[in-house]
Amino acid sequence: MKKAIMIASVALTSLALLSGPAATQGRPQTVGVATVDAHQLSAGYRASKVIGSTVLNNTDESIGKIDDILVSSDGKDPYAVISVGGFLGMGARLIIVRYDSLKLIDNKVVLANGTKDGLKAMPEFNYAVQ
Repeated sequence: MKKAIMIASVALTSLALLSGPAATQGRPQTVGVATVDAHQLSAGYRASKVIGSTVLNNTDESIGKIDDILVSSDGKDPYAVISVGGFLGMGARLIIVRYDSLKLIDNKVVLANGTKDGLKAMPEFNYAVQ
């Protein structure tokens, strides 16, 4: 019986504390929020649609495929992980380029002046082991 009374009093006390006014209500926010033009952004490309896209050079030659999109640890710079070479997904190597070096033209991903050999000569990218 004492246990039931104890549980009931804890429940009522909790309810009274939770139903009162919030202590932080009315305080200014300290989180910086940037204004975004949602209409302009809605015409952009979703990462889920870009990942898996073939990367072409400016002569429409296929030079790789986007394997992933990464954001730097400071959240400022996006990068594209590109799979180069290989056959049917086997033997390909990953390289990384700044996302702004890619151009999205008519639903095509273009790396101007890129070549398969040029991408293969870049240092191989490996995901960090966590």
